[in-house]
Amino acid sequence: MSEDRKFADLFLLILGVLFMISIGVFVLSREISNKKFGDIVRADSAYQDELADRIKPVGRILLPGEVSEAEAVAAVAAATPVAEMLTGPQVYNQACLACHGAGVAGAPVVGDAEAWASRIAQGIDLMREHAVNGYQGAVGYMPPKGGRLDLSDQEVFDAIDYIIAESQ
Repeated sequence: MSEDRKFADLFLLILGVLFMISIGVFVLSREISNKKFGDIVRADSAYQDELADRIKPVGRILLPGEVSEAEAVAAVAAATPVAEMLTGPQVYNQACLACHGAGVAGAPVVGDAEAWASRIAQGIDLMREHAVNGYQGAVGYMPPKGGRLDLSDQEVFDAIDYIIAESQ
């Protein structure tokens, strides 16, 4: 039994020494890290900006005459010029070409006068309505604005005019 006691004492002593060494290495590494990098990081303006952004209040009380951030952003947005409208060929190449270039889902191919003749005969107003609002025909499906809902109606109309000119 004395052998077991000696082993247990020696084992616990070794564990204690290893534990103390690991604590010492941990404390020493933190001290070295703080001395080497702590001041550099904390003094960095980007770090200070991120810290200020994280701890800023959620709301703010405005006194009479003060402008809110939302109003300032709206003023900047109003001063920003509006993006230029796309031309008919640009809209065709960005939105229409995917289906009307290869005849996908029953779409008539641009340049095929025979395929476009019956559609052109129905009138430009009906073609514009189908292009803007979408159309489910017997042969295929035309999504509204060719799937590009960010396009204005006028841009779609210009693309239709381009397609008609290329398909007659």
